[in-house]
Amino acid sequence: MLSGRTQIAMASLACVWLTVALASAQHAPAHPRLQQKLGQRQQKQAEHQNERAAKNHAGDWLRRYKDLPPEQQQQALQKDPDFQKLPPQRQAQLQQRLQHFSSLPKQQQDRILTRMETWEHLTHGQKQQAKSLFQQIQQLPPPRRRALTSAVREMRDLTPEQREQLIDSDRYKGMFSDHERELLSGAAQLPLAPGESE
Repeated sequence: MLSGRTQIAMASLACVWLTVALASAQHAPAHPRLQQKLGQRQQKQAEHQNERAAKNHAGDWLRRYKDLPPEQQQQALQKDPDFQKLPPQRQAQLQQRLQHFSSLPKQQQDRILTRMETWEHLTHGQKQQAKSLFQQIQQLPPPRRRALTSAVREMRDLTPEQREQLIDSDRYKGMFSDHERELLSGAAQLPLAPGESE
């Protein structure tokens, strides 16, 4: 059974995908043939504008509608133009994730929104790195996954230098394999959401 913090982390990621999916529906790359017609400079400018627009859109939806009753949230989601562009299967997934978010206590919702705000400020490369790290950590056995998640929490309020010192410490060398410490080192290079107050 997942711990409360692990459930919050999973819900955070689910809601990140909710906002990113809505943003990417509106700002999807142009058709390959159209991209070929664009000059290299124009294409880079368009990608930069799309990335900025998607970043601004991500998180806005949940912040705008989070205080509405769940039924009204679902109605607002169904009327969202970006949501309507998604395939039915993706729409169903996002509806389920929104329903889960709505069922959480307000304090947990606020934590999720804080983590989403951190996500919004990542560069495209950092987001790709974060997704890759998450996928690799998810493939680990549950006890190791929980250990790495706990270690990432421990690094949240540390400077990048302090994070690397912790990863290179004898304590962490005894707790984690070389591969696991590589994953932690990758996470240490990313901006992490602030630690949670107990």
